[in-house]
Amino acid sequence: MPKSVAGVLGQFDHLDAACDAIRDLKAVGHRDLTVYSAAPNHELEAAIGDPVSPVRLFTLIGGLLGCAAGFGMTIWMSRDWPLLVGGKPIAPIPPYVVLGFELTILIGALSTVAGVIILSMLKAPRGRPYHPRFSDDRIGVFVPCAADTAPAIETLLRRHGSVEVTRDA
Repeated sequence: MPKSVAGVLGQFDHLDAACDAIRDLKAVGHRDLTVYSAAPNHELEAAIGDPVSPVRLFTLIGGLLGCAAGFGMTIWMSRDWPLLVGGKPIAPIPPYVVLGFELTILIGALSTVAGVIILSMLKAPRGRPYHPRFSDDRIGVFVPCAADTAPAIETLLRRHGSVEVTRDA
């Protein structure tokens, strides 16, 4: 069982109150927030302000490797078994563009899936409290913090209209 993360969990009934609390927590310096919601919401995403996902780097590197593999494999095979036809070069580039393109798409897509899986496993919210009402009608905001800063966070969450605030150790 994963070790429990110490922090404060606030439950909100209203979206605006949760967004205001998240913005204030970010302004104070709390960046590692976990927000629970029953459905995706653009206001919450804007308040959280997550950085751009690094999955795109997996896609870029996979696409470049696929393109290099496509051209490298076809040129290598042509040079390994050279057939001179009508005085044409042994390894002409234009016929190999199709295979290079196809491997760019294939390896890029597979590396994107691998990137999503790897990064999802690394960022999984293990040990963080969860309440079943977050899947129904409430919005949860969990702030990992030390025991000395927890009262200030509790006050901030209550000031923004949190219905329930609990401290987890």
